[in-house]
Order: sequence, then structure tokens, then C-alpha cells
Amino acid sequence: MGDITVVKFGGSSLADSNQFKKVKEIVTSDNRRKFVVPSAPGKRYKGDHKVTDLLYMCYQLASHGLNFDEVFNLIKDRYTEISKELDLDVDIEGFLKEIRYNISNGASRDYTASRGEYLNGILLANYLGFEFIDPKDLILFDEDGNFNASNTESNVSEKLENISNGVVPGFYGANGNGEIITFSRGGSDITGSVIANGVRADLYENWTDVSGFLVADPNIVVDAEPMDIVTYRELRELSYMGAPVLHEEAIFPVKKHGIPINIRNTNEPLDKGTMIVDDESPVKSKGITGISGKKDFVVISVEKTMMTLEKDFFRKLISVFETNDIFIEHMPSSIDSISIVVQASQVSHKLKKIIEEIRIFCNPDNIVTYPDMALIAVVGRGMIRTKGISAKIFSALEKSSINTRMIVQGSSELNIIIGVENKDFDKAIASIYKAFY
Repeated sequence: MGDITVVKFGGSSLADSNQFKKVKEIVTSDNRRKFVVPSAPGKRYKGDHKVTDLLYMCYQLASHGLNFDEVFNLIKDRYTEISKELDLDVDIEGFLKEIRYNISNGASRDYTASRGEYLNGILLANYLGFEFIDPKDLILFDEDGNFNASNTESNVSEKLENISNGVVPGFYGANGNGEIITFSRGGSDITGSVIANGVRADLYENWTDVSGFLVADPNIVVDAEPMDIVTYRELRELSYMGAPVLHEEAIFPVKKHGIPINIRNTNEPLDKGTMIVDDESPVKSKGITGISGKKDFVVISVEKTMMTLEKDFFRKLISVFETNDIFIEHMPSSIDSISIVVQASQVSHKLKKIIEEIRIFCNPDNIVTYPDMALIAVVGRGMIRTKGISAKIFSALEKSSINTRMIVQGSSELNIIIGVENKDFDKAIASIYKAFY
């Protein structure tokens, strides 16, 4: 298809007519930006509502037979205001009327939630002079509501082949019966990625309200530097540990063909943002790429002499968590002990039961639990080739008098995971950041 950039704009980028103007300027400043994926309007100011939240509210009220006019009028006002201020040639009242009718007549939760993107797509297509393409004809789900990647890829490729410029709303598609199905919340990122993959784009730009990813959470490290380049795998590690900005499933469609993702800032369009690149791309780094983490874990430490000589010890131990429907985050071990790291929220009511079952099935010498733990991931492809990374991390923590309770490093040497107490979480991240930047 030639030189193509797919651009996705988040909710804050399309919150009002002013933001629409910025978006138009960005799209028209580069004729490679051929396909645009909009989210529903986000918050315009602190305390404002996201349109998708309002739509979910309408669905809730309607499903209980309650009047939802008051909430729906807030949605109506948002769209009519944008349309009027941009002087658009769209029968927005007609579209809103139809949606209101469908919701009051029992439309599904997914249909209702998807209308935010749908309406924004109609307005944006009109404003840009692009063709409007409804993703219900492009993005396919099976009868169980699972995304059908391979059929979607060929469908997108075929249907967009002869379209020079199009707007495809994010967040939803449809199943074989034409029923609207949404991705999980924030799923417009996935739509953008799916479109980029289908049209074999050279680049997928994801425009939001920050200038790319920062090395650390700006709420903890006030002037955290932006990351210039991060690989798909590094990003998976960082987002799993809580780094926000991009929906983590958005990486898979573009990864297939090595399409880079560029995270950009709609309000600062000259900032170059962060490039997310193929895992094989060469990388210059200061040894670490980013630091992220999550609080509120429980560590259950099981001690047993000669446990490694019992063939079924680990299986029995893991099956206790499996039968209690609990996900294990990490399992660092030594010769006579193993620690199981789980989210506190998952075990809060079951901890006694789990410990009792470990006693019965595994017959350990001792079980100790450590509550209120936080995990911090220090991630970087450069680690494997840079001497002294670990020493730098741990001396920084020591200088700040932080007690390291656990260390996990996989053989891929892409990350080091450090367990600290919840109360030391912010201080630990700030100390590690300072050691490298």
C-alpha cells in the first residue's frame, strides 16, 4: 500500500472542539497519516466525565428500567457542542436519537459503550474530509466474544486497500451475527494496532496527553526523563508492573510485522515521544530503560530441607494456589526454601486456608508470610552487556536505608525485580532513578 502511518488519538486528544483542531493540524501536516483511529471524548477538565463512563451509566439505568435522560443529555451536549463549534455537516441529532432509542430498547452493554467512539468517528471523518469506516465491518470477534486476529487481518487488508484516507473508530468490532463486541477498556489502542497490521503500515502513532513514556512514574520522580526508545519486550515488562499509557495487548498485532509504535503528545506535537521498536533493534541505553512497580503483595515463604529431592514437591505446592484460583506472580527459590509472591487482594480471605493446605500437602518445616510487600521492576536490554548494574541498584537502596526483602532475576537478564516493603516503595524508585539518571 506504500508509505502509510496509522494514527490513534486518545480521549483527552478529542475531548472538545479545540482538541479536534489540534488533531486536524497533526493529521494534515503529514500526508502519510492515512488512517485515523479515534477514542471517545475524554475529560476536558478535572472532575469532568469521560463519555464512555456516561454511556455505561446509561446502560446501567436502562437495564434497571430507570430513566437515563439526564445522563444521556450530558452526552448529547458534548457531541452537539463539538459539531456546532466546528460547523460540521452532520445530522448529529439524528444519530443521537437512534442511539437513545436503541439503549431504551435493551441494546447490549457493548453496543452502548461503543457509541462514544462511533459518534466521535463520524464527527472526525466529516471534519477531516476522510471516509468513515465502521469497525463492525472490519474487526471480527467469534461467538464467545474472543477477538479473531487472523480473519480480521485479511479483512482489514482487503477492505481498506482502495481507501486513500479513512477514520476507523476504536474500541469495538462485531461477531458473525453483527452484534457489537468491545475490547477491554482502553481498547482503542488495540484497534489502532490491528489497523496498522492489516494495512502493513510503516508506523503506528499513538497520540495521547503525555510525550511518550517516562523512565519512572512522574508522581514519584517529578522530572523523570522520557524514554527515547523501548523494545516491545521491555514495554511488556514495564506495563505488567503498572507503567500506564498504552494498552498492553496493543503490542501483539504490530509485533507480528515489526511495525514500530510512536507514543506522541497531541498538546506538544513537536516532542518526538517514545519509539517502541522490534526486540532485535539495536539499542543505546544507560543500562536501564525504565523502572516501574506495584504495591500490595504477600510473600509466602515455604522452607523444607531437601525439598528439591522430592519430585512432586513443586507440583503439590503450586496446585494449592491453582485450586484456590490464585495467580502466582513470582517464585524465587533457594536450596531449602521457595517464596510464592501473590497479590494481596487475591489471598485476603483465603490466607489461613492456603497455609493449612500447604502444611497438609507439602509437609514443610516452616511457613512464614510477609504482608505489605511491593515489587519494583528495573528493566533494560542493556543490562546484559553493562557491568555493575546490580551493584549500582543495591548500593542506591542501601544509601537510602531501604531493606531489600527479595531479588528475582530471570535468565533473560531483561529485568531485575526487587521486593521492598510498601512504605519504602516511592523512596526505592526515586533512589534507583537517581543512581542512573
